[in-house]
Order: sequence, then C-alpha cells, then structure tokens
Amino acid sequence: MALVQLEEEQVRSWTRAQKDEWWFRNVYRGDMPQLTVRSALTGALLGAVLSATALYIGAKTGITIGVGLTAVILAFALYRIMHRVGIAADFTILENNCTQSIATAAGYMVSPMIASLAAYMLVTGKIIPWWHMIVWMCVVSSIGVLLAFPMKRRFINEEQLPFPEGRASGVVLDALYTGSAAAGMFKARLLGFTALVAGLYQFIVSDGWMKLLQFKILRMDQWAGLKEPWTFLERLDSYYYAAAAKGNLYIPTILGTDIRQLGLRLTLDAAMLGIGGLIGIVVATSCLLGAFINFVILAPIMIQAGDIAERIGPTGAVVPISRAEIVNQWSLWWGVTMMVVGSLVSLFGRPEIFKGLLKRREKKHGDDVLKHIEFPLWISAAGVPVFSVLGAWVTHEFFDVPWLLAFISLPLIFVLTVIATNSMALTSWTPTGALSKITQFTMGAIDRTNPASNLIPAGMTGEIAANSANLLSDIKPGYMLGAKPRQQAVGHVIGIFAGAIACVPLFFLLFLPPDANGVRSTAAMVSDQFAFPAALQWKGVAELIAKGLTALPYSAIVSMVVAAVSAAAIEIARIATKNRFPLSAVSIGLGVVLPPEATFAMWVGAMVFWLMGRRYPTKGTRGHEFWVEGLEPICAGLISGAALMGIGNAIVNVLMS
Repeated sequence: MALVQLEEEQVRSWTRAQKDEWWFRNVYRGDMPQLTVRSALTGALLGAVLSATALYIGAKTGITIGVGLTAVILAFALYRIMHRVGIAADFTILENNCTQSIATAAGYMVSPMIASLAAYMLVTGKIIPWWHMIVWMCVVSSIGVLLAFPMKRRFINEEQLPFPEGRASGVVLDALYTGSAAAGMFKARLLGFTALVAGLYQFIVSDGWMKLLQFKILRMDQWAGLKEPWTFLERLDSYYYAAAAKGNLYIPTILGTDIRQLGLRLTLDAAMLGIGGLIGIVVATSCLLGAFINFVILAPIMIQAGDIAERIGPTGAVVPISRAEIVNQWSLWWGVTMMVVGSLVSLFGRPEIFKGLLKRREKKHGDDVLKHIEFPLWISAAGVPVFSVLGAWVTHEFFDVPWLLAFISLPLIFVLTVIATNSMALTSWTPTGALSKITQFTMGAIDRTNPASNLIPAGMTGEIAANSANLLSDIKPGYMLGAKPRQQAVGHVIGIFAGAIACVPLFFLLFLPPDANGVRSTAAMVSDQFAFPAALQWKGVAELIAKGLTALPYSAIVSMVVAAVSAAAIEIARIATKNRFPLSAVSIGLGVVLPPEATFAMWVGAMVFWLMGRRYPTKGTRGHEFWVEGLEPICAGLISGAALMGIGNAIVNVLMS
C-alpha cells in the first residue's frame, strides 16, 4: 500500500472526527501483525545494543544519536535473510515499525545518564545506586508516555503536523516493503561492512583486546618476551613525540604552553568520523571554531595570565595543566553561556512552537471510530497524577529534593512538554537543554544550597518533555502506515525498560569502575576519552546557581558576557536567514567542552560527506547512492562498530584486571 495523506485543504477544513474516519478507511491496516513476540524481542535486543552505542557516543560528545533508521534497516535485513533461508517468515511492515519504536525508546534512555544524573554525581561526589537510576528513569519516562497519547490525537490526528524525522522513518519503511527491497539490502550491507572495518580498527587500537589476543590466546609474553601488548596508537602524533623524545626534536608550543597540555592532538577516531557525517558541516564547523578559539587562542592567554594554573589536588599532589583543567578552571563558563543563551534564543525565537499552549480544544462530535485502537484516555487521566506523585516521591527519597520543590516542578512538565512536542513536530529538534534550564534556574532561585534541588527536577521535567515529544515522532510513522496506537504505547514501555536495564550496568562498567579496593568514585569519570560535555554544562549551571558570579575570575565573567552577546547575535542571524547562517552558537559552546581532537575528527567526517555530496548531486548515480543515500548507514556503521568494540574493550579490561 503506497503512502496516502490528506491534502492541505482537508487538513484545514475537516474536523478531527472526519480525519479519523478517513484514516480508518484508507490507511489503517486492520489486523496485520504488529506487536508480536518476535518484534518485541527484536526491538528490545536491538534497542539494548544501539542504546549502548548511544551511551558511549553521548559520553564522548554530549550528542544523543537517533537509532530509529538503523533499527529499521537492521530488522529488515535480518528477517529478509532468515526468510530467504527458510528460518522465519519475513517481518511485516508494522512489525518492523514496532521494532523501531521499541529500539528508539531504549535509545532515549541514555539522555539523563550523560546529562542530569551524571552532573549530580559530579557536583555531589555521590554515586547514585544502580537501582535508583533505573527506577527514577523508568518512572519519569512513563510519565512521558502517559502525556504523549492525549497529545497524539491533536498534533498527529487533528493538525497532521509533519514530524520530519518520524516521517523519514515512515517513508523508508514504505520504500523497503512496497518499493525496492534491493536498496534496503544495499544499505544493510553498507552498514555491516563499515561496522566491520571500524570494529577491526578499534580492535587494534584497544589495549584490552590486544592484551587478550597477545597474552591469553597467542601467549606472546612467553615465547616472544612481550612485557606490554602492542597496539596501534589512536593518537597518531604519539609516534612523532616518541621520536622527538629520542632525537631531541621540536615540541610545538603556544605562548610557552605545550600543545599537548592544551589537548591539541591528532587522533583517528572512527566513531567521531561517523558522528561528524551525521551532524553535518555547519554543526561540525561551529564545534571546531569553538575549540580553536578556546584552546588555541584563549587558553594560552589565560595560562600566561595565571587564571588557569596548576593546583594542589585532594591528595596533596600537584595537578598539572591539562585540557580537563582548562575546561574546569576557566573555559566551562563561557562555553556553557554559549550553549544556554544560544538554545534559549533559538527556542523563544520560534513562536510557532508555543501555539499549542493557547490552542482551544475541538469539541467532540459524533462517535469515536478509533476508540477501540487508540490509547485509552482514562489511563492517562488516572496515570499522570499517580506517576507524577510517584516521580516526586522518588526524587525526594533518592536525591533529598524537598517535597515542595519536587511538586512545584510538576506544573512545568505540561507547559514544557507542549513546547517540546511542537518543536519536534515542526523541526525534528527537541530543545531539551533549553527547557531543562528553565526548570534549573527556577528551582535554583528557590533553593541555592542544594544542587539536587535544581539538577534533578530539571532532569525530570526535561526528560519527560523530551520523551513525550520523541514518542510522538515515533508514532508518526505508525500513523502513516496504519498501525494500532495502543500497541505502539506498549512497545515504547518495553523499550524504556530494555534501555534502562541495558545501559545502567554499562554506565557503571565504563565510567565508574571500582579501584583496587573495590571502591567506585566520580574522580575519573570525566576524561579525555569520555568528556561528558552535556553533564559539564548541567554542572556548570548548578555551580553558577550555588556560588554566584562573584566566585569566578574577572576574566571568566567578561568571557561570559561576550559569549552571551555573541550567542544571541548568532542565533538571531540564524532565525533571520531561516537557518542559512553558517554557524551555531550551541555547537560553538559544545566545541569548548569537547576534546579538540574529537572536534577535529568530527569536522573531517562532516567535510568528507559534504564534499562527496557536492561531487555526486545527481540521484541515480552510483556515487550519490553510496555517499548521499548511504550517509546514514555508513555513519551508523562507523559509530556502532567502534562503540561496540570500545565497550567490549572495557569489559575485557575489567575481566583481566
């Protein structure tokens, strides 16, 4: 069945009852299998794996990657191959859509772990118990589900809003199952091949895998006399510095500071190349610009001025100047200012996303033809208050947030959810960072002494709003393809638990490993490998609320003022030029807190795909099919191959320690 949709005049003039009847007669696929045991299991397994890669990448870059289209392609290829060899029947289009919904719901669960919850641990130095994380995230995400479906009837059924990212998934699914299946298998092979190449590369740069291969399997420590495993060095400039140490060669400096202390390294990171391809040339160039201004220009000046200096650590040892020290001592403030002001100006500069707050609800006319397949509104009506109180309770019990502040934050949920949903519906952008800062500053104005009072309520409201908006983006392809909404709701809940159960243990394994005494600490959580830029942004705002501007160096305050003005100007220019202005304030700020080597690798990846897109602009050519239509599978392969091998390396190191 080819995709059909209402004409613009019908969208404007028809009542929702008329639109529902049209959809029921022309789009709804009846009893086609959708939420089956195999689609649920496939979605949960794919969601667990893909959310693990999202956690890995989110901790490195602060960017949450979408896993929906990757899940669609993988599920299609998996069941098409099994069908050909006679192992299983082919997936139906609605089973695949359900699998995609479950997998993407699992992927969304990593967001608080790389932002609000991680920031809470960094600020307080307290490790959140694993079961507290799972319970809190599942309760909060469930509120998002309960809020989403009443809004689904208005934003999707009635207003027929586009939800561009969701619509793209629907178009891809329709093309795979009613168009060219060969194109889908080509993308699947492309994804698999690039994942294999990236995985092999990550294998030879990983100390754990090389130790396992060379010492445990090949026993090279016994017959070859190896003391340390050989690995290919991911930081390519390490070979030069090794030669420089032996031959007394030139070591580059800026204003007397070794560029290695500034974090200016040359690294070949396959995952960052893939991230760059996905985020595009504008965002990648903006990140690179932020890194250049901060680490090449400002940081050396501030080191020379003494505003960034060596310090005495908690153990009494001298902590030398490094990229992390540069960010924590000085750069964080202007970088966070760029991100917060840029995101807020971008949010409030789009008045169309606020229209849902003022729109009057349509009166009900006639029978509801979708009553037997829509998510029952009485469940939302009863569930939202119950789960909101439950959310306030776990926020109080687990994080010591006062009951009053936990309840005060609840009304913000509804306002922010409508804003987030409108934004997702029109732009495929969920302004989670900006929306959460509204709560963070509001709660901080009431209680400045307890960082949990602004971090956790902000994390709760932001996560609910984002989860609800993202769920509606997942429901959109189901609506286009004639799926049952209530089965999508169940699928999303399955994805919530799959993502939480898969990623919370992985979070502890990757970022909070126990020391020799079995004690876990947040001291080494932020590193050059895992910069946690999103968490640092939340941490910076929380500390600013707690300490005030007077605790900062004068130069940092000046930099914040300049950053605020610049961010506002850049975002106003983007709005005025309808996003044609070639810079992003939020991305410039992100480049400040990311390791420069990561921003450069992202820029290289973005530049390669941008150049190839310009070289092969014509549809139907082999180059266009590979570089343009295959962009997402290639990037997903680079990310998943490198991330899964990197996660495996961490597991191997733990088991061999």
